[in-house]
Amino acid sequence: MGGDLLTLFLCGDVMLGRGIDQILPCPGDPALREGYARDARVYVDLAEVANGPVPRPVDFSWPWGEALRVLDDAAPAARVLNLETSITADGTFSDAKEIHYRMNPANLPCLAAARPDVCVLANNHVLDFGRQGLTDTLDALAGAGLRTAGAGPDADAAGRPAIVPVTGGRRLLVFSCGMPSSGIPQAWAATPDRSGVDFVSGPSPAAATALVDRVRERKRPGDIAVVSVHWGANWGYDVSRAEAAFAHALLDGGVDVVHGHSSHHPRALEAYRGKLVIHGCGDFIDDYEGITGYEQYRDDLRLLYLVSLDPDTGGLHEVRIVPLQARQMRLWHASQQDSRWLRTLLDKIGSGFRPCAVSAPEGMFTLRPSQAAQGRRHTSV
Repeated sequence: MGGDLLTLFLCGDVMLGRGIDQILPCPGDPALREGYARDARVYVDLAEVANGPVPRPVDFSWPWGEALRVLDDAAPAARVLNLETSITADGTFSDAKEIHYRMNPANLPCLAAARPDVCVLANNHVLDFGRQGLTDTLDALAGAGLRTAGAGPDADAAGRPAIVPVTGGRRLLVFSCGMPSSGIPQAWAATPDRSGVDFVSGPSPAAATALVDRVRERKRPGDIAVVSVHWGANWGYDVSRAEAAFAHALLDGGVDVVHGHSSHHPRALEAYRGKLVIHGCGDFIDDYEGITGYEQYRDDLRLLYLVSLDPDTGGLHEVRIVPLQARQMRLWHASQQDSRWLRTLLDKIGSGFRPCAVSAPEGMFTLRPSQAAQGRRHTSV
């Protein structure tokens, strides 16, 4: 390892709209057009039935809960999250979607409370309120000084990475793209003369090659490159051969970390030739408490990933994982029993790691690559 390690905070979907927006100090219009609910406050009611009263209004920091202290203690070099919410008071409900998320721009301090360095936007909710909603979102984030990747006023802007200066004069490059398997309509794709997201039609060899070419155009010696990809189904642990091959091609081509998300629960982590693939981070903040039907996946458990890399090579040193639990629309530390369940799960579905080791109080555990991971290939689970 060369020099001090570079630690990144990565997490999955941060959904600050709908019920979360309703408990914040400046709730927006609660109207919905779902078959299940016509008012976003229904999701607050479901959470209260499941886990007790939610104070209203809450402080802007409330939804992040214990995660903020963990991040302050860890002091990562950069914080990267998938922002799966339109930030607008206007816009029109997208006809291409059944579920719509928007946050009142006046509640933007809730997002800022986590001090994200990059909000990736190539996902299936950022255009829930049309292209005007996307414009409002981009303007709000830019006005708050928050970097974005994966969406923009045209294809060139949507495809550009967010660039974060990190220690030692280095740069972190974060590219963001999304695939239709996550529910992104093709009509949301950015074009040379239309706003939208950086849309990848599927995990094909040609798509991987095109993305690698873009990374190589931007990456300078000493840079660390992350590709954040919104892909796959909401539920299930299977990683397709095509998805695995796509991730491998990115890493073989010079990407250092593949940051996957879309699934509502964690999917496999993989150490591939000394580098990291998170196939699905799982949700981080949402209003899903009280929604039943997939309890076997324990989607109430949320993972905070602290990824430590060799800054000279991008090689993976370790992944520290803090297990949290969503209760009362806030993140709390998970119980020891839940932490053990997660460790067992990740050992079962992951690839290329030694068994999870408990490394700290409050349930944090650590994954370190096995010696065999330098040449080990992923198989579907």
